[in-house]
Amino acid sequence: MLSKFFAVLLLCWGAESFPDGAPVDACVKNRPNQPNHGQHRTQPLNTLPYRVSASSASFEPNSVITVTIEGADTFKGFFIQARSVETDEWLGSWEQAPNTTVHPECASITHADPRDKARATLVWRAPANAHGRVYFTGTVLKNYGTFWANIIAEAPQDPAQLQLLG
Repeated sequence: MLSKFFAVLLLCWGAESFPDGAPVDACVKNRPNQPNHGQHRTQPLNTLPYRVSASSASFEPNSVITVTIEGADTFKGFFIQARSVETDEWLGSWEQAPNTTVHPECASITHADPRDKARATLVWRAPANAHGRVYFTGTVLKNYGTFWANIIAEAPQDPAQLQLLG
């Protein structure tokens, strides 16, 4: 009887893995930016019901860029990395926000609870000794089996466009 209980418990845990966000190994596994959710695979990006946007693609030392995830429907989670446009290396750091987990070893941030979210506003800080261009990439999960991976945040490319974000 006890073994049946543990089998059911294991199945339930597997069906709802990582309700508190992506583990740090999500940064380096063989399918980067994609959750390990059994047989489930990413949805086509042209069906993405969310907007992922960054306030800028350029940074100066210690500057701050806001990344926003929102849509008409709620989502359960996200995993976002900051990468250098020039080198594709992880770059900068995320400021801790409510209900998030930061993975500083790979410049990423993820959800920290399984609740529905209408919007996530995340703050990235540039390194103190660098300037250049950055892009934000990752995954947004509608639920355990439905997610979109390898998203790249929209960002204004021309400094004049930054004025419009006001």
